[in-house]
Amino acid sequence: MTALSPLGVTPPQVKSLDEILPHEPLLMMGAGPVPIPERVAKANSVVINHLGSVMAQVIDQVKSMARYVFQTKSEWVLGVAGPASAAMEMAVANLLQKDERILCINNGFFSHRMAEMAARVGADVHELHVGTYEAADPERVRNAIEETRPKVVTLVQGETSNTVFNHTLEDIAKIAKSYGCLVVVDAVCTLSTMPLKMDEWQVDVVITGGQKGLSSIPGASLLAFSDEAWSAIKRRTQPTAQWCFDVQLAENFWHKDGYHYTAPVSGIMALHEALKLVCEETLEQRFARHLRCSKALQTGIEGMGLELFIASEARLNSVVGINIPQGLTANQICHHISDVYRVEIAGSFGQPIVRIGQMGEQCREHNLFRTLHALGSTMRDLGVKVDQPNGMAEMEAYLQRMPRTIAQMAQSVA
Repeated sequence: MTALSPLGVTPPQVKSLDEILPHEPLLMMGAGPVPIPERVAKANSVVINHLGSVMAQVIDQVKSMARYVFQTKSEWVLGVAGPASAAMEMAVANLLQKDERILCINNGFFSHRMAEMAARVGADVHELHVGTYEAADPERVRNAIEETRPKVVTLVQGETSNTVFNHTLEDIAKIAKSYGCLVVVDAVCTLSTMPLKMDEWQVDVVITGGQKGLSSIPGASLLAFSDEAWSAIKRRTQPTAQWCFDVQLAENFWHKDGYHYTAPVSGIMALHEALKLVCEETLEQRFARHLRCSKALQTGIEGMGLELFIASEARLNSVVGINIPQGLTANQICHHISDVYRVEIAGSFGQPIVRIGQMGEQCREHNLFRTLHALGSTMRDLGVKVDQPNGMAEMEAYLQRMPRTIAQMAQSVA
C-alpha cells in the first residue's frame, strides 16, 4: 500500500517528457507554431529580473526592432503575455467602450474573433461578411462604413482559416481613414513574411504573435498603436474592463521601466532574438525568401496533381490551403503524414482543406523538399493517385529559375 503524504494525498505517477515526446522530432509545417532558430531557443532559456536595468535595455531594443518590422515611427509599441489573441483583445478592449460601433470585416474564423471580443466589451458590433474564396472588396467596405459609421474597422491581412489574402488592405485602410475610423489589422501570420507598411498605409493598430512569421515562441505577442489610436485610448471615460490588457497600465512596464505584472521574461528574450534575426536578414530579403519558397511549394503541389483551395489572385502565401481529395479527411492526412513521415501539417476550421505553413523558418528549401515528399507519399499511401516525381521536379525547377535575393532579382531583370 502506498504511504500517504502529510497532506493526506499521494503524488500522481506521470510520464517524463522524454517518454511523451516523439523520439524523432516532428518538422512543424502547419499553420503555427513554427520551428524556431537556435538563437531564439537559447534566448528562451534565459530568466532575469523583469524590472532590472538589463530588462529595460532589452525592452528598448525590442521596441526599436519592432518599429522596423511594423514599419512605423510610432512610439507606442507594446507586448503582452499571451497568444496573438491576447494582443487582439488588448486592441479591442482599449479602443472601444460600451455601445461604441465597430465594423469587422469577416473573412473567416479568425477575423470573426475580433467581433466576438468587441461584443464582450459591450460594443455595437457590425460585420461585413466576405465570401470564402474572396479578398475583401474596398467598395463593399466603403458602403458598409457609410451605412454603419463605425469608430473602429478591423480586418486581417491573411485569414489563416481559409488561406485568403486581403491584398486590398492598403486601399481599405485609406478608405476607412477618410471616414475618420481607427483601423486595426491582424497581421498574425503575415508580419515579416510580406509587406505591411503601418504608417504609409494609415493603419492605427497592428497585431502579431511571436510563433508565426517571427519564428519565436508562442505566448508572447506584440502590437503597435498609432498616435491617433493612443490619443483615443487616453480619452476614454471608463477604465478598460480587463486589468491585464489595459494598455495604460502596460505603458508603465513597456515605456517607464515600471511594474504592471510579472513580465514573460523568457518570451521577451526570445522575441528580441527573433526580431534581431529579421533585422539582420532585412525585410526586403525576408519578403523575397518567403515569396520564392511559398510559390515553389505551390508549384510543386499543383505539379503533383493536387488542387490549391484559393485562386492565385486572393491566395495567402504564408499558409497554403490544399483541397482534400475525395474519400479522405483532414485527420487521416494529418495523422498519417505525422506518424509515418514525421512532418506536421494542419487541418482547418470548417473548410475541406489541409494547410501547410510558409512562415519564418518553415521557408527553407530543405523543409520544402521534405514536406512535399511527405505529402506526396502520404497521398499515395492513402490511395490517391499523384505524380510525386513531377511535383518534386516542378518545385526544383521553380527554385532554380527564381532568384534568391532582391539583388539577384534586380540583376536578372537588368
